Amino acid sequence: MNTATAQGLQVMTAQDVAKMVMNNEELFILDVRNESDFNDWKIEGESIEIINIPYFDLLDGVDPALSKIPESKKVLVVCAKEGSSKFVGEQIVEAGRANVFYLQGGMKTWSEHLEPVKVGDLKAGGELYQFVRIGKGCLSYMIISNGEAAVIDTVRMTSVFDDFAKSHQAKIKHTMDTHLHADHISGGKQLADRVGATYWLPPKDAEEVTFLYNKLEEGQDITVGNTTVKIHPIYSPGHTIGSTSFIVDDRYLLTGDILFVESIGRPDLAGKAEDWVGDLRQTLYDRFAKLSMDLEVLPAHFGKVSELGEQGKVSARLGDLFKQNPGLQIHDEQEFRRTVTENLPPQPNAYQEIRQTNMGKMKPTEDEQQEMEIGPNRCAVHDK
Repeated sequence: MNTATAQGLQVMTAQDVAKMVMNNEELFILDVRNESDFNDWKIEGESIEIINIPYFDLLDGVDPALSKIPESKKVLVVCAKEGSSKFVGEQIVEAGRANVFYLQGGMKTWSEHLEPVKVGDLKAGGELYQFVRIGKGCLSYMIISNGEAAVIDTVRMTSVFDDFAKSHQAKIKHTMDTHLHADHISGGKQLADRVGATYWLPPKDAEEVTFLYNKLEEGQDITVGNTTVKIHPIYSPGHTIGSTSFIVDDRYLLTGDILFVESIGRPDLAGKAEDWVGDLRQTLYDRFAKLSMDLEVLPAHFGKVSELGEQGKVSARLGDLFKQNPGLQIHDEQEFRRTVTENLPPQPNAYQEIRQTNMGKMKPTEDEQQEMEIGPNRCAVHDK
């Protein structure tokens, strides 16, 4: 973290910042992006203090910022890609301030960083890992058992999963998407093709896809490594018509975008909120209510840093969610319908294009994919 430029400005990577957020370390951030971009999406954390002064307000000097920057904390200057933050950071250093950093790669890099967190051990040997995409709110999973691995809800930075599996002496045999994603580009098919794995997708979400896939349907067992480590798909529509959850090792419930720690999935990203709201209610209040309340819920997204637990893990006991999650307390059906069709945040950035990409109908460049994914995830009803 202490690599310095000739001017004394230091570099902080997205991984450095992620670890500080997860460990609740103090950090002061000066974000120099436009006000609208800042208001839409920013770095957040329990011990993060952040202000926004647009770059163009600092072109004639950093005096407007100096009085607001504490001398006792590390200061991180952030912009979209890196250049503006270096310029501003160097001026702050020249003004006599120490412990000044810029974010390497800017918010684009922050959006893409994945931090692996161990969820737990599996009964017959092996481990389950959660990959926290802290700048985007996406959560992916890897099950490792007896030299084999499966990746669930893979994001497009697929080399992270490939490298992680190799470092654990495992070969990726399966990649699976719980549903057709609308807020980020899936890397499941790409990773499967590259490593020779099987790609699984719920068929009800795959009616328009242009590529081959294996049908992910309720009642199947997908074995990884030791035969006692099984993944049981559970059909759980509502966020999409094909949404499918997994029970892993009779202990973990991977809920995709149906159920989160502090909210529930929205049913409108294919334009069918009125059609799917009944499915969403049945999944949450009927199907999930019949499962063991001791299952550990592992969602595909989080909306707020308050959902990050120990070491950054995002999880909760199912029984606790039925007591505390606002989306599971709406017992009147008409009130539930109103809540999940009217009480919705803005839709994700470029979500229609992302859906088209995940169907194989669009082939955006790497730069275009980065741009499509910029901003927060908005897959939940209550995340505003």
